Amino acid sequence: MEFDSGSLEATEEFLNRNYTTMQIGNTAEGPIRSRITRDTVAAVSLDRLELDFDMRYDADPLGKICVCAVESGSIEENYLDEGVTDVFEPGDIGVLTPPDLPYSGVLHNARYTITMFDPQELARVASADATPVALIGHRPLSPAAGERLKSAIAHVREMAAEYDGVMPRLVASTATQYLVASVLEAFPNTLAAESAAGDRNDAHSATVRRAVAYMESNVREDIAVGDIAAASYVTVRALQLAFRRHYGTTPMEYLRRLRLRGAHEELLAHTVDDGATVGSIAARWGFGHQGRFAARYRCHYGQSPGTTLDT
Repeated sequence: MEFDSGSLEATEEFLNRNYTTMQIGNTAEGPIRSRITRDTVAAVSLDRLELDFDMRYDADPLGKICVCAVESGSIEENYLDEGVTDVFEPGDIGVLTPPDLPYSGVLHNARYTITMFDPQELARVASADATPVALIGHRPLSPAAGERLKSAIAHVREMAAEYDGVMPRLVASTATQYLVASVLEAFPNTLAAESAAGDRNDAHSATVRRAVAYMESNVREDIAVGDIAAASYVTVRALQLAFRRHYGTTPMEYLRRLRLRGAHEELLAHTVDDGATVGSIAARWGFGHQGRFAARYRCHYGQSPGTTLDT
């Protein structure tokens, strides 16, 4: 998706068509310029906006988690749920609007990115049951958490650019889970606010056995940590504690090891003569970045994946 216009009316029509119903205006006299691009990874939108004027906006609920990172200019956002107006400046990252509330504010000659996805993805990645998971703050828990989130978004953007819109299903799923988990780690949320006393009691070896059996049976499927927890009859937190206690790792890292083993077995079963490539095999097993896959493979198997494929 690409948009480039010097018309306020055309900009408003575009925003209404691609985001939500809104009214916009120019708060100062003078020309305007709007440039907007969008990449997608599965159901995640990765937008870059350059609005070279002071744009006032009044919008209906967006219905999406919308994470905004400002590169230049500033954004004044009115938070109806908190009764405050916050200002995002260059280097800041935050949740631009609660998904279920109308929003308004002013963009001052701003260049920024927004990363959007369905709020239900929070529960899918984080929760073992049907309990809704929501963000309960619009600023990161700490500057370090904000920087980690910006790095995660940049990584997913890089992957989207590399695949040019044609990303294998398992790679797209893994990238989405990584991004959503990074959002949950960065912002205060209802899941983190719950008591973990029962989770400690459920972090036993039987939980790990059920989880491993589920992962081995579904290693090629689009599964998230919430799916693994549900199959193990525990919460995500209990699952994470169990894997840390018994295996010294996380459930998703264990799943990546299973997928690495699957890729290794497929590399052993093929050669370059039958048309197989390291990149295609890695992608089928959910590894979207060939360089990182090669480094992980070399660390685990003591040689490059290309060497395995050629022998």
